[in-house]
Amino acid sequence: MRIGELAHRTGTTPKALRLYEARGLLGAVARAGSYRQYGEADVARVQLIRQALALGFRLADLDGLDTLHTAEGWARMAALVARRRAAVARERERLRALERQLAALEAELHACDTRAAPATPLSCAAA
Repeated sequence: MRIGELAHRTGTTPKALRLYEARGLLGAVARAGSYRQYGEADVARVQLIRQALALGFRLADLDGLDTLHTAEGWARMAALVARRRAAVARERERLRALERQLAALEAELHACDTRAAPATPLSCAAA
């Protein structure tokens, strides 16, 4: 298949596919004359790239993706995923702490409102 069909099947653009190729993410792309020729393996690889990008990876993180057929490539991808999961866990904890702070502020505001106290939570807490 040509680049337009690959773009259509994977929900991307020919420009993005050329970028993936230039970065080495698609490996060696066969050519018929001056036209790129793609196969089902390329469809799967582009879908993997798109999924990784949607999960917050950057293209630079995916360098060497064409080696996924090797044990080293799989180990590298597994390490990337583990690091990304750890970052997500840290962000989730940060958001939990923020939620606790917001709940405390909301409680202070509610206490001030029910006491018809001054407009600032600090002056209300002192009252």
